[in-house]
Parts: sequence; C-alpha cells; structure tokens
Amino acid sequence: MKVYFTASIVGKKQYLHNYLKIIKILLDKNHQVLSDHIVKSTEEEIRLEKREDRMKFHDNLEKWIGGCDFMVVEASFPSISVGYEISLALQFNKTVLILYSEGDPPSLLVHHSSEKVICEKYSLTTLQDIIEDFINYAQGSADSRFTFYITSEIASYLEKVSRKKKLPKSVYLRHLIQSDMEKHA
Repeated sequence: MKVYFTASIVGKKQYLHNYLKIIKILLDKNHQVLSDHIVKSTEEEIRLEKREDRMKFHDNLEKWIGGCDFMVVEASFPSISVGYEISLALQFNKTVLILYSEGDPPSLLVHHSSEKVICEKYSLTTLQDIIEDFINYAQGSADSRFTFYITSEIASYLEKVSRKKKLPKSVYLRHLIQSDMEKHA
C-alpha cells in the first residue's frame, strides 16, 4: 500500500528520530512510503524556492495524497502546512493517523468527529502497536471501531495506566474486554 507521511520540517530538529522510526515501521510492513519531501528538505531550501517550484510541489502534493491509500502524520510540532495536508487528505477521502508524542492532541483536531481521522498519543515503545492497529483499521480488516464518551476521571486513569503499561489506551481496553469475555465464557 502507498502511505503518505508528513510532519513539520521545522520540527525535524526535535523529532527527526521519531519521524524515521514511524517511516521504518511502515517500510517494515512492506508499504511504499512517500516521505522524502519531509526527511530530505530543509527550511532554507523551502525559503529559497521560487514561486514556480512551490506551485510544482503543490501539484505533486495533490498527486501524492490523492494516490495514497492512507496518511500518517507526526504532529508533535505544530504546522499549518501539515494541517493543510490533513485537510487535503480528507477532501480525497483518505484515512489519516495523527500521532503526537507529548502534551495534548493538536488543538484543531481534538474534536474532529470523522471516522477518517484517528488521533493517538504515542511513545517509541507504543508506536508499533498503534500503527499496526491503524493499518488494520485503514485496510478494513479491523472488525469495527467503537467510539464512546468517558468522564475526565476515566480519561485521566486511562492515560495513567497507558503510560504505566506502555500500551495504547485502545489496546489496554481491548485486553480488559477480552479478559472479561474469557472469565464469562
């Protein structure tokens, strides 16, 4: 499958290791990953681009996003350009995984209700499971997605347990349900 990866070019100073880890996980799953525009570009190159080069890049951007099967975003460092790319992917009806490693989720996306947008906090130890779950969902091989509202107290507890067990919250909840099913089978 073709995966479009994007992240902040400015954020590379702080998060390049994370970007490369995400790309490696996707490549290890035998996906074709479009990421050179992030990994190989610099702020200086972008600043010095002529208008024609920017327009050509935008045309390529639409082709890459339109031709991908899904998009993976590392959004720990805020970027208006990345937000634009997410919006473009949604216009093309692409499923988007938005990853962030610290703090709160990206503010403009925290309340997005589309099933096409999955927003997950990660650590380098939980990244593989989160990406695998997302790929299963994006490929339609996941059984179903279930969304429900929880109190802030439950959310806080889930966050604490997730960090302690080094598991994504969804994986922790799935394990609880499977355990309960086994007890009552």
